[in-house]
Amino acid sequence: MRDLDYLKLMAREYPTMESAASEMINLTAICGLPKGTEYFFSDLHGEYEAFIHLLRSSSGVIRSKIEETFGNIIPEEDQVQLANLIYYPDKVMNKMRREGKDSLDWQRITLYRLVQICKEVSSKYSRSKVRKKLPQEFGYAIDELLHVDYTDENKKLYYSEIIHAIIDSGIAGKFIVALCELIQNLTIDNLHIIGDIFDRGPRADIIMEELMHFHDVDIQWGNHDISWMGAATGNLACICNVLRIAISYNSFDVLEDGYGINLRPLSMFAANVYRNDACKRFIPHILDENIYDMVDPGLAAKMHKAIAVIQFKVEGQIIRRNPGYEMNDRILLEKIDYDKGTVRIGETDYPMLDMNFPTIDPKDPLKLTQEEEELIQTLAMSFQHNKLLHKHVKFLYANGGLYKCYNSNLLYHGCIPMKEDGSFDSMSFHGKSYAGKELMDYIEQRIKDAYFLREGDAEKEDARDFMWYLWCGAKSPVFGKDKMTAFEHYFVADKAVGKETFSPYYKLSVKEEYCNKILEEFDLPLQGSHIINGHVPVKIKDGESPVKANGKLFIIDGGLSKAYQSKTGIAGYTLIYNSRHLALAEHKPFQKEQENTPRVQIVEKMQNRVMVADTDRGRELKEQIRDLKELVEAYRSGLLKEKDGR
Repeated sequence: MRDLDYLKLMAREYPTMESAASEMINLTAICGLPKGTEYFFSDLHGEYEAFIHLLRSSSGVIRSKIEETFGNIIPEEDQVQLANLIYYPDKVMNKMRREGKDSLDWQRITLYRLVQICKEVSSKYSRSKVRKKLPQEFGYAIDELLHVDYTDENKKLYYSEIIHAIIDSGIAGKFIVALCELIQNLTIDNLHIIGDIFDRGPRADIIMEELMHFHDVDIQWGNHDISWMGAATGNLACICNVLRIAISYNSFDVLEDGYGINLRPLSMFAANVYRNDACKRFIPHILDENIYDMVDPGLAAKMHKAIAVIQFKVEGQIIRRNPGYEMNDRILLEKIDYDKGTVRIGETDYPMLDMNFPTIDPKDPLKLTQEEEELIQTLAMSFQHNKLLHKHVKFLYANGGLYKCYNSNLLYHGCIPMKEDGSFDSMSFHGKSYAGKELMDYIEQRIKDAYFLREGDAEKEDARDFMWYLWCGAKSPVFGKDKMTAFEHYFVADKAVGKETFSPYYKLSVKEEYCNKILEEFDLPLQGSHIINGHVPVKIKDGESPVKANGKLFIIDGGLSKAYQSKTGIAGYTLIYNSRHLALAEHKPFQKEQENTPRVQIVEKMQNRVMVADTDRGRELKEQIRDLKELVEAYRSGLLKEKDGR
């Protein structure tokens, strides 16, 4: 028998033997249902339109459900129209009204079709779970429509009367929207984001808002997320970094319209300091046109160079403060010969492509000028007191982590630091060495300390510096390379010197034995478990496969970001895990008003259908069932008295 005090607490929620037994029966029934469908996305990189379309279309699964249900009944064109209605109900309904196409007959047919699709996607859930997802305004009517017995003539008439009543009362439009949103809600049970929501694309803030309204989502932090989280803590190098990347990809909308960061001080500073400099090495990549904040490319280049120079200075200061990072070779501003116009990298001197540095003192290259100091502090205030950014960052902390073990899958963005010999690489903190899972757990705690510890705490300052190391440090599990060569790309012509070498993890993890080693480290069974990560774009056009290590490893970064699509040949992946199989949805480059349904391929079939009882949630439910059995026994034996609710 469990602790009596614990049973007394349970008795507050289940005050009678009947209520406890009823809940026990309900949970037992849920365990016998098929598991919900999990969706895995990686490396969203601000591509909000493509991601939101994939989310609302369930990466093509809704389209497949329509084809399965109506494939031999309605033409292809009608199927596409029905799919678009489900994805964007408000937009499509408004268009139908404007064009006068929302006739009563169209409403009746559409309601019928939506109910059929809704029945299909809700079939694997308990009736009580579906009820909880129903919109309050139409809950009763939708529940009745989903559970009509078509073999009963009276029930068929009842069904018809409900449809007529909805149309006659003038609420068909709202009802259609509610059904579409319910279908979206039911199709994806759990959403996993394997890192890198931010940078490169136009509006990461819109993606964050979408995720915050999703019913069940978790996030494994990527290096670009960590950089923004570090900026929110006040890390000056991270602040410079997120500004530099946003400006370099012409993403002014996310900065000024999205987060309301005032860039005028930076633009004024850059226009003055670099007024006679074309800053040709800093012309931004224009993958997306800004809608709200049009910035002249010439001025953007000056802003880009200005913030990059400040970043290299403050990064050097962090390295100086933290000799344990072993990154002195990356303080490249100190390795420039300002008379010869060369920079020493390794043992070689390379000609600099740009030597116009009006704010650098060759005798003290890391020192900020007074104007730079004032500018960076002004910019820091915009980040540290930014309500929307902190709302999003708190969501990342509340729903995120460095890794996640879920339903026998291990999720992380980058890598587990490993050595060439296949052993786990270690890092030392305060005299103690950490490796493998223990290292990941320790790093996650330091990430939390950087944000949540009080200002002035020495541990907070140390953790705040470490946020920058995680962005680009050689042993960072979210970076996974030997160095970040932004400086070389700006200033050195020799492309070889800008090469970033991947961690040994990436060479080892494609072998099943090392995936098994990692899975064992995280206490996951070898049979049926997988590692799912992103970070490194899979180049399909060069013959690469996202499935590696004999099916143990899935790398699902296929280039949702436009910046990578020329290299990968596609626009990313969704990994879909339902009760019967694992499938990969291969995305097309997103184009508005066009068919964007991904190509879905089953990559692993389950030996037996996976039920809720087989999942992590099922194990929790079994614990609850055992507790309820003990509560029932306590009532039956008289150990606890039932409370009459009358």
